[in-house]
Amino acid sequence: MRLAHPLVLNRYLAKARESNLPSFGIVSDGGEYVSAEAKMQAQDFSEYAVVMKGIVKKFPSVLANDHVDLYVKKGEIHALVGENGAGKSTLMKQLYGLLIPDEGEIYINGTKKHFKGPKDAIATGIGMVHQHFMLVDNQTVAENVVLGSEPKSFGLVFDRERSRREVKELSERYGLAVDVDAKIEDIPVGMQQRVEILKILYRGADILIFDEPTAVLTPQETEELFNVMRRLKESGKTIIFITHKLNEVMAITDRVTVMRLGKVTGNVDTEKTNPREIARMMVGRDVLLRVEKGPHKPGNVVLKVEDLWVKDNRGLDAVRGVSLEVREGEVVGIAGVAGNGQSELVEAITGLRKPEKGQITLLGKDITHSSPLEIRESALTHIPEDRLKRGLITDYPVFYNMILGKHQNEPFSKNGFLDHKVIKKYSEELVERFDVRPRNINMLAGNLSGGNQQKVIVARELDTVPISPKAIIIAQPTRGLDIGAIEFIHKTIISMRDKGIGILLVSMELDEIFSLSDRILVMYEGEIMGEVLPDEITREEIGLMMAGQRKAEVLVRGDAK
Repeated sequence: MRLAHPLVLNRYLAKARESNLPSFGIVSDGGEYVSAEAKMQAQDFSEYAVVMKGIVKKFPSVLANDHVDLYVKKGEIHALVGENGAGKSTLMKQLYGLLIPDEGEIYINGTKKHFKGPKDAIATGIGMVHQHFMLVDNQTVAENVVLGSEPKSFGLVFDRERSRREVKELSERYGLAVDVDAKIEDIPVGMQQRVEILKILYRGADILIFDEPTAVLTPQETEELFNVMRRLKESGKTIIFITHKLNEVMAITDRVTVMRLGKVTGNVDTEKTNPREIARMMVGRDVLLRVEKGPHKPGNVVLKVEDLWVKDNRGLDAVRGVSLEVREGEVVGIAGVAGNGQSELVEAITGLRKPEKGQITLLGKDITHSSPLEIRESALTHIPEDRLKRGLITDYPVFYNMILGKHQNEPFSKNGFLDHKVIKKYSEELVERFDVRPRNINMLAGNLSGGNQQKVIVARELDTVPISPKAIIIAQPTRGLDIGAIEFIHKTIISMRDKGIGILLVSMELDEIFSLSDRILVMYEGEIMGEVLPDEITREEIGLMMAGQRKAEVLVRGDAK
């Protein structure tokens, strides 16, 4: 007798239990009456590397996982996607032993497991490549890989030469090219990620969890990672790939599990679906994956940067001779891997960091050494990359956060006193207009989701009361946001551009840069590698510039092909 897929059957059983329906049965080939629940208990999970069945995880006031089923076949690359707060990370933390399920069962290669901590999961062959690398900068690649599991001579002394040899053999076996003697602080981000992969392979992982692995990679490094993942799959490894980039889901995965609000909303073969369908399962409605925009009509220069030099917190040159212009009615995008001077450039323009050399002018006025307040009052607003550090006071209610930086101006302040009636009325209007949820201006900003926190900042910075912005600096506007919130933010940016505002957009998301920008500048090690138009360059060519090649070199290389 053929049974339905266990995911379907388990859902039916869960609904039956919720509705207090009587237990139903299935007649086997021999005519024997067997309860469906008994069939589920006897289900053969041997074809699956991972089965998470009926997983429930509760936190105070939050049901993070609501009877979640996850089935990952051996030797496949399986995408786990969902909005921010959908429950993906909570589910994976339970698989990795960081959290213990309140209800449900976990099977690894057909055997039921109870993990009390990551040590148990690692011993079972599960490894996780975290989004934020966990490496020791002043140690070598080999030392990082074996850290905590060091080979010993005579059972006592760290055998450095053996560790080098074992790590080199492992890297060659899986095509993970690394310099085993290089220090972490001296190697690029893509190689650091390979070190993280080697760390879990060294400990015998057969099931690898990748958490947003391409967030800090160039397109070339991303393709290299995908090649590594394909080789791992060919060697029999199983990969769970957590991502929000739907084009990557389509490019590398075999199957997709979609989550929304703590539940599984879909499980499909990648070749039988498309990004629009996946987005619909994630959000519950149709989503515009690429913002629609008309041709831009650039006007006068509103922001000009000339030969700007800025140091970082270590006293090193982070911005080196940068010059750029932003005109009315255009979006100028800055592409680049994180840590190449973008943050210091934005901080210098907005008055948060003093330049060493160069000039910044806004509407023809020199603001190089102006304070953040003076710059704001000169009609330049700033949506910061770190919304919690620079964008919000999380212990304050939404209505106070809506007027930060404006609170000394009328109509919010009169004779040195805040007018709470005006502030609350204004905040209610913005909450409605920018679709901040819940519609509660008295809620603490820290209790909002990431997407709604970002909407509060966007509402405050883009509103024309009391000063209408002429230029906007936007840094990482959709970091950590779900597809629905991203769609809203993108539409808002184009709307402001169409109203004649000049926008400087800094983002690590190349899709975002291509979708929103009218012109693109590429930064590498604090310098501008070149200016390009999005319709006249490929992602691969941008990637080469992000890795340090100047525009002329890239175009010559392209012509040679």
